[in-house]
Amino acid sequence: MFCAERETNVLLSVRNKAEIGFKKLPRRTVQLFSMLLRIIVVLAILLAQLAPACAEQPLSDKIQKIFATPTPTPKPRKRNTASKRKSSTPAPTAEKSATPRVKESPQPTATPSTEEESESLSPSPKKKKASSMPSPTSSPHRKKKSSPSPEPSETPSPTVTPEPEESPSPSAAKKHGAPNATLSPDQIKSFDTYPSKVQRLLAFALELTTRNLDYQYGSADPANGGMDCSGFVYFVLKQNGITDVPRDSSEQYSWLRRAHRFESVLSQKDDSFELEDLKAGDLLFWTGTYSIERDPPITHAMIYLGREKKTGKRVMVGASDGRVYQGESRNGVSVFDFDVERLQNNEEKKLRPTFVGYGHLPGFQD
Repeated sequence: MFCAERETNVLLSVRNKAEIGFKKLPRRTVQLFSMLLRIIVVLAILLAQLAPACAEQPLSDKIQKIFATPTPTPKPRKRNTASKRKSSTPAPTAEKSATPRVKESPQPTATPSTEEESESLSPSPKKKKASSMPSPTSSPHRKKKSSPSPEPSETPSPTVTPEPEESPSPSAAKKHGAPNATLSPDQIKSFDTYPSKVQRLLAFALELTTRNLDYQYGSADPANGGMDCSGFVYFVLKQNGITDVPRDSSEQYSWLRRAHRFESVLSQKDDSFELEDLKAGDLLFWTGTYSIERDPPITHAMIYLGREKKTGKRVMVGASDGRVYQGESRNGVSVFDFDVERLQNNEEKKLRPTFVGYGHLPGFQD
């Protein structure tokens, strides 16, 4: 109010000065200016009176804003409830659509059902009546989606059937090479003329070839599923009464050399005179079948059978991981062809098996 009084006093003083100056002007102009001044004074008085009211307006606006803020809040709540009501509608349809899908194919229906059930669990227990109303409208939409679902379920079913049929194929080929070969005593030439001990020993050795035994390094017992070359010789001789036979092929070679029963072979031909004293039941020795530091360097041993009636070729029995019978490589306890394996030219100096000779078993050729 004090400010308003000052403004009025200032205006009045201005008016008085103006009137003094306007007396010199014409009457019409003076009247116009006086009217304008009166209007200005009236407006100033009104503004002075309205000034406190205007100052109070921001408070009223703030109050109106404070009371006005809760009004828009119920609007998003109504929208959320509507969205929840809309989301609640597929809740009963998911339960209904799950029943036929379980009958047809449980795998494809499991993925959509979990997503729909997670949304439908929260609103469904609150309003059951509202959810039951739109169920017929949503049911045809679900039927359309359920129609492609059996198509992927039918595709994996035929793919599962051929897999067990293919699984036994690799199990049949456990080892490389041809199957183990065997001969009966009747298939060996002049077998009846062999000494009785030799016949029993060779018959026992040939019986082992029928057990489908593998080549197993370090084994001297068929109960292990296989044997190595010297292990086969050791087991056969032990089972036929030779108790002092060594286990290692190098020691078996030395055992016969010390007994003066070994015949060395230096020839490179199968019809060499050095093989004239070779008899059924003798032990055959090689060097160079694999790399090892031994003295003497004997690495392989087998038992000589004689000649096969059908082919007339020399044959032997033992355990090997690649020797040949009838042109095919064998792996295990089997019958094999006996050839003097020597190469004249070995410029590359590679490790090659070399036949060094044979030895007679003590007490078997008498």
